Amino acid sequence: MRRRPTTRTRVDGGATRFAPAPTGWLHLGHVANAIFVWGLARVTGRRVLLRIEDHDRQRSRPEFDAGILEDLDWLGFRADEGPVRQSDAGHVYAATLEMLRFNGFVYACDCSRTTFAEWARRHGRSWSEGGCPGGCRGRPVAEGRGVGLRVALGGGEERWTDLRLGPGGDAPDREGDPLVRDRAGNWTYPFCVVVDDARQEIDLVVRGEDLLDATARQIRLGRLLGRSAPPAWYHHPLIRRPDGSKLSKSAGDSGVRELRAAGMSPEFVIGRAAAAVGLLDRERAISATDVMTHVAFTETGR
Repeated sequence: MRRRPTTRTRVDGGATRFAPAPTGWLHLGHVANAIFVWGLARVTGRRVLLRIEDHDRQRSRPEFDAGILEDLDWLGFRADEGPVRQSDAGHVYAATLEMLRFNGFVYACDCSRTTFAEWARRHGRSWSEGGCPGGCRGRPVAEGRGVGLRVALGGGEERWTDLRLGPGGDAPDREGDPLVRDRAGNWTYPFCVVVDDARQEIDLVVRGEDLLDATARQIRLGRLLGRSAPPAWYHHPLIRRPDGSKLSKSAGDSGVRELRAAGMSPEFVIGRAAAAVGLLDRERAISATDVMTHVAFTETGR
């Protein structure tokens, strides 16, 4: 793993977060993320907020919510604050939406996934321009059932320095303008996560490399919401299947519940996840406390 001296900087009073969605059980990918979140919080002097990202009303389930809390406790990862839930913050998202609307950034969009797929079929590539394929910002689209709301991010480029990967940059609207409310009326991940990180004073975001491409749009949306400086970023390696695909919540062979039922100890589950992302040279039992210390020593080069 590449070492960056910037992770040595302590910011007592700052925060990072562990933010699972209750749309499935925890798996080894979540455990790997928890290892990095709690380990980097320790080395940088930040507190950890547990945030349950249950904005998706159709897919979130109470049993998954309860299972996340139980599995985290079994593993030994205990947050300094929370849990807080996005389902309790609808009024915050609504007020933020109205602020964006007042400033002229919100527009109704009747494009569906089929619209994007049809555009890609005709052009031989995925949509990679600002706005949306239907040009909804430039034409009257009535808000209502089956119509989403997007926020216009604007062009240009956003740049950042990842604490592990180094300098990066991208156009915030490379994949179009993000939905803030989808066609079913749900608040969306791109919107909720930026609103919450700002209001909860999250100044270090620790997440998998699969979300690296979302960084530019999240920085730009944060600016539109009045955030003067974006959080620091750390994108860690993913646990991959033999075919190169990332783990999913339906991955029974890597689910924490299944591993528990098979008699595996919490220390060995943590060790398996740590080895899979290169923190250990082999699978072995290691406690949550010890793996946090291991990350801290790895990141400071000691």
